[in-house]
This record gives sequence, structure tokens and C-alpha cells, in this order.
Amino acid sequence: MSAPIYNFSAGPAVLPEAVLRTAQQEMLDYKGTGFPVMAMSHRSDTFLSILHHAEQDLRTLLNIPNHYKILFLQGGATTQFNMVAMNLAHGFKTADAVVTGNWSRIAAEQMQRLTDAQIRIAALAGEGSDHQSLPAVADWDIAEDSAFVHFAINETVNGLQYKEVPKLSDGLPPLVCDMSSEILSREFDVNDYGLIYAGAQKNIGPAGATVVIIREDLLERCPDDIPDVFSYRAHVNRNGMHNTPATYPIYMAGLVFRWLLAQGGVKQIEAVNKLKAATLYDAIDGSGGFYRNNIHPDARSKMNVVFQTGDAELDKKFVLEAGLRGLKELKGYKTVGGMRASIYNAMPLAGVEALAEFMRDFQRRYG
Repeated sequence: MSAPIYNFSAGPAVLPEAVLRTAQQEMLDYKGTGFPVMAMSHRSDTFLSILHHAEQDLRTLLNIPNHYKILFLQGGATTQFNMVAMNLAHGFKTADAVVTGNWSRIAAEQMQRLTDAQIRIAALAGEGSDHQSLPAVADWDIAEDSAFVHFAINETVNGLQYKEVPKLSDGLPPLVCDMSSEILSREFDVNDYGLIYAGAQKNIGPAGATVVIIREDLLERCPDDIPDVFSYRAHVNRNGMHNTPATYPIYMAGLVFRWLLAQGGVKQIEAVNKLKAATLYDAIDGSGGFYRNNIHPDARSKMNVVFQTGDAELDKKFVLEAGLRGLKELKGYKTVGGMRASIYNAMPLAGVEALAEFMRDFQRRYG
């Protein structure tokens, strides 16, 4: 048998093997219908059942209250940078943004393009790519009359993650969270948020769908003068059928939700994720400085572990040799360099242990 291949890509990312095998079995004929899901009408009873069960399983996994609506939209999380501003900032003078890395910075810049509200930087972590710690939620400079407070809970590029899930006190604007790279990886209270969005291609399924969880009262903010395709209210009013949804990615997301339930739900997968992250950080910290992770311990991501040797050529050698060992997609983001191991829910502990062992072997040979 060939050696296993482990995919550490930041996204599109690894999917559970059990999910892929189910999809393989149902590829040509979904449950005796004679149709593959990707060639099935989005208005058929069969697909509407797939959509319904995906939504209900997600509600179960995250304990989502009934007064929150769930949408499976297209365009990726980057489209949400624009939709959040277009829908929720209408009539407000300001909206707040917390900038802690690459994606929250881009989000703040994009939001400003599609709203007359001034996007205020409520908190900033470093400059450029030099993000090594996170501003405490208590230190966020939030304007009480702002439309919302936007932040990314996990910075995929920079390898930072809020250790405690942020929440705001009563009387402050609603929290809007980009949860793309950590959703379903640990428990949190949906009630603490006004809107959550997450691109599917990290912890939910293949690229093509974006989950939006929005508190029902916020739909009243959606203005009438934006195109319906960009209106949360229009999508909710048409039960997610304003335009043809990403049917196959939604089907795959439903399989992932079912897989997570079979693992014991979010609480159980969180325990596994903690163990995986500890395994890699122990390998880094126990290397005597051969490997470096400059992120403050309280801000280290459990989803995207970044590290380097301090020698760009040696980093390239690491990525090349790791790939030959079946440890794929470990090259760091282009603006950061080094290595990045993305260890989302579907990455098995065995893959992380294999990477840690390779790290020790590489150090023995080049340290």
C-alpha cells in the first residue's frame, strides 16, 4: 500500500475520507433517484430535502436559535465583506472594524467602498504582516452608535486566533464575525453575534458555498435600493432560492455536518483540535529555536499553525522534502513566507503526528 497523503492546505482544504466515500457512492445516482446531485433541480423535492437537513444539522451542531436565519450563499466570504456593509450600515454614520491580520484588513478596506458610513478601526494588531498578538476585546474602541463591529476570529494567513471567543456587553453594536477558518471547530454561543459568515472551503465543505447566520431583527436594516442578489432579506424571503444555490457544495456540507454529528459534535471535535495543535506547537517549542513561531502564546491559532526556520532557503527545502513524504501544501502565505500547517477538523491526528515526526527528522539532518 502507498504511504498516506496529508493535505495541509489552508483552503480549499482536506475533507473527511468518510464524506468523500459517501459522495463517491452517490456520484452517479443519489439514493435511487437516477440523478447525480450536481445535475438535480434546485427546486426539486429531493434537493429541498438535502437543503433542509443541512440547515437542521447545522442548527444542531451550533445550537442556533430559531430567531437566526441560515443562508447558503455564493461568492465566498469576500463577498460578505461587501454584503455586510451594504445591508447593515444603511443609515449609520460609522461602523467599527477590528484589524488583526490579512483578511480583516481587506474586509475593512472593502466595506468602506460600499457604504457611506465611516469604517472606524476599533483595534489594530501590528502593521503590514507583523501581526503577533491580538488586542483584548476590552481594549476595542467601539462607538456605541456604530452599525456593527466586524472582526475575524481566526487569521488564516497570520496564524492568530482569539483564545476566548469574543463577545460584547449589552448596549453595544452587534458583532459581525468572519468565522471562515474556525467555524465548527469549537463551541461558542451564537446569541453573542448579530451575523456570522464562513466560506465553506475550510471546515464545512468544498468551495462554492458560504454560510451566513443572521439574527432576524437585522433583516429590517436591509435597504430597498440594493440589488436583491446582494440583499440578505431578499434571500431569506425566498428561502435561499433567490438564485440557483450552489447545490453540490451544499450537499457536501450536509455530509460534513452529518460526519461531525457522528464524531460526537463540536465539543468532541474541539478536544481533538486542541490535541492536534498542541502536538505541532510542542514540536516547534521543543526544537531549541530551530523552528520559530513568533505569535504570542495566547493568540496562537489552533487551525493554522505558522512557523519558519529563519532561513528562506531551508524553508523551501523543508516544504519540498515534506511534500516527498506525503505532507502536502505546507508553504506559507506569499506575504508571510515560511511554513503553514492548516489542521482543520478533517485533518486526522495521524497527519499531525506524521508532520511532527518529519519536523524532528528534518532538524536532525539540518540542525
